[in-house]
Amino acid sequence: MAKAKRARRPLFKRVLLKLSGEALQSGKNGGCLDPRALDSVADQVRKARKMGVEIGIVVGGGNIFRGLPGQNGGIDRTTGDSMGMLATVINSLALQAAIERAGIETRVMSAIAIPAVAEPFIRRRAVRHLEKGRVVIFGAGTGNPYFTTDSAAALRASEINADLVMKGTKVDGVYDADPMKVRGAKRFREITYAEALRRQLKIMDAAAFSLCMENRIPIIVFNFFKKDEMIRVLRNEPVGTRVHD
Repeated sequence: MAKAKRARRPLFKRVLLKLSGEALQSGKNGGCLDPRALDSVADQVRKARKMGVEIGIVVGGGNIFRGLPGQNGGIDRTTGDSMGMLATVINSLALQAAIERAGIETRVMSAIAIPAVAEPFIRRRAVRHLEKGRVVIFGAGTGNPYFTTDSAAALRASEINADLVMKGTKVDGVYDADPMKVRGAKRFREITYAEALRRQLKIMDAAAFSLCMENRIPIIVFNFFKKDEMIRVLRNEPVGTRVHD
């Protein structure tokens, strides 16, 4: 009898998944939260956990409120950023509900104290949750204004000793020009931090990129909306763009 094939093991033990708030939205003119989008995220997370990968998540709040554009409405930057951080908590709670419906135990940890709905972020507790197989969703950004959720993702990845930052986007990697505007734009299969800086590629904001570079945490940019693309990344299949040292 032929031996059964062994399932391919993931290359990474612990990852930080960064999603924009728009990933949870139902299109340009739809509501701020789409149950189908939430279930799609939960399904990929469930499959990743089944592979044994420990997962932390940082999600943006742009589908609900953005701090910087809020200034046009007379809201000062600090207040606007605080509102944006609270928007990420709303998204985190929605994502928690979806992931737990998929049968995966989940914790939301907030950088802003909201004890009625989320645990405070404590690094050792977050690591313990991950070790126990729970998905940890980090809400409220860094807890400080003037920092993006990209920065929060890089910071949390550094704190939990993640092997990888996975940036889920609507495009399938990093290009040398905007593929939506430039015909024939070239996608990088991999690129070094130094080369990305030299080319001024907008992979993450400067603070986030510097944190990943300093702590030697690779970044993979991939199309999260393509079915099971996250799983292919975890299996080290040739998808997306890998940024490393």
